[in-house]
Amino acid sequence: MQLTAMKRIVVFGSTGSIGKNVLEIARSFPSRFKVAGLTTNARVDVLYRQIRLHNPDFVCVKNIAAGLALKAKLGNRRKVRVFLGEEGLIEAAGRKGPDMAVMAISGSAALAPLLQAIESGKDIALANKEALVVAGSIVTRRCKEKKIRLIPIDSEQSAIWQCLEGRHRQELQNIYLTASGGPFYRTRSSALAHVSRAQVLAHPRWKMGEKITVDSATLMNKGLEVLEAMWLFGVQPSRIKTVIHPQAIIHSMVEFIDGVIMAQLSVTDMRIPIQYALSYPRRLASKLPCLDFYALKSLDFFKPDFKKFPCLGLAYRVAEQGGTAPAVMNAANEAGVEAFLNNSMRFVKIPQVIERVLSQHRHLENPGLNDILEAQEWARQKALSLINRIGS
Repeated sequence: MQLTAMKRIVVFGSTGSIGKNVLEIARSFPSRFKVAGLTTNARVDVLYRQIRLHNPDFVCVKNIAAGLALKAKLGNRRKVRVFLGEEGLIEAAGRKGPDMAVMAISGSAALAPLLQAIESGKDIALANKEALVVAGSIVTRRCKEKKIRLIPIDSEQSAIWQCLEGRHRQELQNIYLTASGGPFYRTRSSALAHVSRAQVLAHPRWKMGEKITVDSATLMNKGLEVLEAMWLFGVQPSRIKTVIHPQAIIHSMVEFIDGVIMAQLSVTDMRIPIQYALSYPRRLASKLPCLDFYALKSLDFFKPDFKKFPCLGLAYRVAEQGGTAPAVMNAANEAGVEAFLNNSMRFVKIPQVIERVLSQHRHLENPGLNDILEAQEWARQKALSLINRIGS
């Protein structure tokens, strides 16, 4: 495709925070981007407004009842095809025509449509960590076989990707993943046993969905990014260092074999990495905010406290172990976070559930996709059983 050609995009998870930002950028560059498709789990009120604004060729609603309600509301007024359910999501992912699939579905539910989008030959702009965490070897191998681009949207992975652009990977020494530290990096360990749902969801820097915000509070989000970076950039987890950087101005750094460290800096606005993922390999001028160095008072860096935030250590452990362990950890974490958000379990119990599920897991070193899916389901059910016994 020529650099000046209009890029047709399909946004999976268009009604979430990332998806909404993608669509805002698409509207800012109407000659560059055409929204070909949109998907949601069940938020059809938001999806309906997006259909009116962007006039896509097709949409998908995973919740069938909500999708039927949308079809009734649309009637014959708009010529947009509506797919329904899990099967409809897979069919939407495999449609020919779009040049890029923006994968902004949260959790491991993104894996199946992601693989189908890859098979259809679309470039992937990836905002989902979990698909690479649970099946990184499969995803990256299929991208290589299909000769498509896998472009990260997360600010940290985008920063690494930009620092490495045009460099030989054998020149890479270490990756430094920066983390804001979430709301509790200065909180005493003893106080974490009593934090509320509202406190956990009050992220100091980023406005994100509830699940990723809880993961940021436990530092599991950074652990997932360790696994994600391992697959995106082909490095061992021992060469991926985590650094607490509360200002969230440096989004990540790369150290080369000659001792030079390159960093990517910008204000904390997700539209910046999203725009670059959409426009790659070009950079487009925009009205997004710029960094004011004169207003910066300090840039601070701290070592993460693995004892206070055991989820980060668990992530490094399963990254080294590989096989089905990352899928088991991720599924147990998803169940634990869901239980916390439903007020069924305390915040500090999340890593305990993950640890116990991992300890009972029968590990497979070289799993296929079905092995990974089975391990995920086993881990989820085991976690739910533990959560029911632990309680709040």
